[in-house]
Amino acid sequence: MKPELSVLLVEDDPNVRLGCEQAMQLAGIKVDAVESAEEAQRRLRAGYPGIVITDMRLPGIDGMALLRWVVELDADLPVIIITGHGDVTLAVEAMRSGAYDFMQKPFSTSDLVDVVRRALEKRELVLEVDALRRRLDHRDNLESRLIGRSPQMAKVRQLILDVAGAAVDVLIFGETGTGKEMVARCLHDLSHPGQQNYVALNCGGMSDNLLDSELFGHEPGAFTGAQKRRIGKIEYASGGTLFLDEVESMPVNMQIKLLRVLQERVIERLGSNQQIPVSCRVVAASKEDLKQLSDHGKFRADLYYRLNVVRIELPPLRERREDIPALYDEFLLHAAKRYNRPPPPLTSEYLRRLMAQDWPGNIRELRNAADCHALGIGRDAMATGSGAAQSLTEAVENYERGLVADEFTRQEGNIARTSEALKIARTTLHDKLKKYGLI
Repeated sequence: MKPELSVLLVEDDPNVRLGCEQAMQLAGIKVDAVESAEEAQRRLRAGYPGIVITDMRLPGIDGMALLRWVVELDADLPVIIITGHGDVTLAVEAMRSGAYDFMQKPFSTSDLVDVVRRALEKRELVLEVDALRRRLDHRDNLESRLIGRSPQMAKVRQLILDVAGAAVDVLIFGETGTGKEMVARCLHDLSHPGQQNYVALNCGGMSDNLLDSELFGHEPGAFTGAQKRRIGKIEYASGGTLFLDEVESMPVNMQIKLLRVLQERVIERLGSNQQIPVSCRVVAASKEDLKQLSDHGKFRADLYYRLNVVRIELPPLRERREDIPALYDEFLLHAAKRYNRPPPPLTSEYLRRLMAQDWPGNIRELRNAADCHALGIGRDAMATGSGAAQSLTEAVENYERGLVADEFTRQEGNIARTSEALKIARTTLHDKLKKYGLI
């Protein structure tokens, strides 16, 4: 949506100021009037959605100094100078210094409105071009980070561009390894380019007390072992983005507390009654359909609807097989550079075999396969006929990864059931899933 352009009028004479204000208001032009250049400087910034009209003679900083300051701040911001009768030399100097135009007293209100409208049209065009350039830059950046020419990924990238600048919470749905955190990171980077905190927290495998402390922080003495104040993830993310992965595994009492944060935008640290205002975008990710979980009473429906303001669905690799060659090539080049090895050649037959696989671990599994290929180990080395021998450690890790990945897929990504099936502790399983890039 285009911003409404306005005029910042700088005039210390109350009669002239009122006359100019009324003339522009009658013409349907939004105007904001101040008495000094110092006040104008406090209101202006690069990219200001409007133009400046300033009298040449002002108390304190004069109009010429303000003009030069504006040109340095934003050279494309039009400045119209008002000069006194006979100040031709000053008017010429102002035009040479970058003024858009000048009005010599006395002037008619119709002439003023005409000049202002032309300046506003020029400003609107400049701002539209800048916005388009930023959008194209973001699009190019997104295409390099969220690789894929499939219609599904084009839709994901467009949705990210559409909502990045809006202060709305986002729900990302996708299978394990589809790139949910990358989408969250892209949303943050486009919304807060290098300025605010991006805070990520995986809700899976955490006890209630630990998750409570991680999210909300605590005061000294709030519980045994709490020796000093801790700032929670929500408070630390204020002004930026909080990414909650595996939100479907969040305990019910934490869901209630999170819902309050989303509704009221305040938190209370454990052991404190003080309400602390917070303002952050919450991006939640789930590999399970939260609507179905809420229908079955396994996730709070009110929290689901509060999170589901914007929903981004990430397709699994098996539904966008045309993207596999470009993804694999990118991963292989990065792996070769990381391990200081020449990138292995890719044949058409090998790429066809890659595209024929289902890749239950999705992008993470594909990236791991590329790593193995670059190192000349595992099933990919065999497929390319390199014949490189594996060490015992590598062979054991490859075998273990296969077992864990297969069981994790069989249990539909459920850590509790997978740990029971493999007869290992949940924390151990969680570490192995992280190690092998399966979550």
